[in-house]
Amino acid sequence: MLLAQKKKQSNISEYLIYMYQTEDLIRQFNFDLNQLNTYVLAHIPASEQEKKELLLWYASLIEKMQNEKIHTKGHLQELNQLVEKLTKLHTQLEATNAPYQAILSKAAPYFSQQTEASGNTLTNPVQLSLNAVYGFLILKLTGKKTTKTQQQMLDTFGDLLSFLSHAYKDNKHKNSLSD
Repeated sequence: MLLAQKKKQSNISEYLIYMYQTEDLIRQFNFDLNQLNTYVLAHIPASEQEKKELLLWYASLIEKMQNEKIHTKGHLQELNQLVEKLTKLHTQLEATNAPYQAILSKAAPYFSQQTEASGNTLTNPVQLSLNAVYGFLILKLTGKKTTKTQQQMLDTFGDLLSFLSHAYKDNKHKNSLSD
């Protein structure tokens, strides 16, 4: 089973962030499967069969990204639909769940800050949280440090996404039992 599939089953937020990273990786290598194979897959400690599966997976993602015309920015529709599902769950929890409301209260000033940083183009708290966590991942990968305030924001958004992911997994499990 591919890492992406494992993440999708275990933690939907980690999956989304992993897929954002994968989309950017594909863009970095100009949608060139040969480059991905040479510079990425060749360095992964995996069996030849696993590498073959990964290569096919990258090929399918490249095709989807090209078909959806998200060459320079944006996310696959299936990822956007997952964010929509998380947003619906967020709205339900916001209205009914006291522990989630407490997390939201802590996150509120950071939402305002991130909305402003986006030029007021992004207001969805789930997407703001995902983008912030992904942005901090990129900072860390490039060796940049985060401030104490940034780390507090990251921790708060992480708590929010963790809560949502757990609730999403629980809901999905309950719905599969009733099928």
